[in-house]
Amino acid sequence: MPRILIAECIHEICSFNPVPTRYEDFFVHTRSAMLDYHRGIGSEIAGALQVFGQRPSTTIVPTFSARGITSGGTIPATDFTRLAQELLAELQAAGPVDAAYFALHGAMAADNEQDPEGYFLAEARRILGPKIPIVASFDLHGILTDRMLEHCDATVVYHTYPHVDFFETGVRAAELLLRLIDGQIRPVTAKVEIPALVRGDELITATGVFGQRIREAQQIEQRPGGLAAGMFIGNPFTDVPELRCYSVVTTDNDPALAEREALALANAFWPERQKMQARLTPLDESVRQAAELPGTVAMVDAADATSSGASGDSNAILRQLIAAGYSRRVLIPIVDAPAVEAAFQAGVGATIETTVGGTLDARRFQPLPVRATVRMLSDGVFRSESFNQLWRSGRTAVLESSNFTIVVTSRPVHLFDRSLFYAHGQDPADFDLVVVKSPHCQHHMYAEWCTRLINVDAPGSTSANLPTLGHTICRRPIFPLDGSPEFTPRAKLFRRG
Repeated sequence: MPRILIAECIHEICSFNPVPTRYEDFFVHTRSAMLDYHRGIGSEIAGALQVFGQRPSTTIVPTFSARGITSGGTIPATDFTRLAQELLAELQAAGPVDAAYFALHGAMAADNEQDPEGYFLAEARRILGPKIPIVASFDLHGILTDRMLEHCDATVVYHTYPHVDFFETGVRAAELLLRLIDGQIRPVTAKVEIPALVRGDELITATGVFGQRIREAQQIEQRPGGLAAGMFIGNPFTDVPELRCYSVVTTDNDPALAEREALALANAFWPERQKMQARLTPLDESVRQAAELPGTVAMVDAADATSSGASGDSNAILRQLIAAGYSRRVLIPIVDAPAVEAAFQAGVGATIETTVGGTLDARRFQPLPVRATVRMLSDGVFRSESFNQLWRSGRTAVLESSNFTIVVTSRPVHLFDRSLFYAHGQDPADFDLVVVKSPHCQHHMYAEWCTRLINVDAPGSTSANLPTLGHTICRRPIFPLDGSPEFTPRAKLFRRG
């Protein structure tokens, strides 16, 4: 009756966001509460639980789960230390186990630890023992460090972007772990470093060139000897030493096959790096185009994407629209806790003089004065459209200033779907222009029905104009920060036991 430990720590940081991620910015659950939380959402752990539940002899040992409420800035040392101590204490308290599954991200970073996931896995190996099988799952925006692979028997990575295969990734990881427990496989992993950072529409796996690499990885998994394969494209905003792209292939006791397939993925990826850069339209030109188009236009402000780690308080597009005299109906989200407080003090129906934006990332944005009517107030607690997860935007106000409807939150919240708008009575389809603070959403969210999506070259800590951000830590040279460096692919092998 194998005892399988489950743990989770998922968060993505932006090194260029000045607002730190604190302990309070995580949903934390332990032991049985962790299982209750995950059974209601389509997460990796939910997928793993389904697989483990099909084997009645298996005992699940839930330990610790921490999920960022949204992405954000670097985690301060005190907050990371608290998270790490709580996670490791639960691993210690679990007692002897026969295997472990870790749901991780790969793009965390703290002031005192640039590779938190690698640290967690190394400490887990120390606590749980050198011989038990450990499988970890990751976001494809993770940074695949050597330390992660040194302490895992196998890794599984998302195969979709925008991400819709959380549950399926957990299924793949759990099935692999059960085969390890049964002694059916002996994994060996090859990874290839690719000195590139990528963004843009060609990363959409259903339609872009990157999707072909993912389909090749899926074919590797289905062929004899293939266990797991994928691409890590990193998070360009997590400025850590090993930031770059990676191909990774795990095979059953066949290092030559793992090396050959990982090299093939990397060699196919490298020539397409230029295609995998965002095509951006200057801010003033974006507004001009939007004013001339019929129907609903989406101005995509990926530079202030909270799901990528930005602060969410950009008012750059709003400011430009006002300056250009744009007169049609606009829907826009902005983080501004003082503006929300002013709205709550005034009450629904009141007219207030306040400012919006520029309260968090003061280097990039300045507060914008507005006169607005308070149309709605809420506690900011709602379910996500995509995955039924509980999201918290803090106290939230809907302000109407002339033709602009501004959904103002007290704290950042994910904006990769329309949940915030719907929860506060706003349907993007009712507007002529909607500001979408996410680089990509599922196709039906906006692309399917909007007249056009304009990728705006606006300021922000998650700008797809990567050379403007100011990387100082990641290993150089790297594309596109340093032109196109020479690339001689080399596979590095990892094997336990």
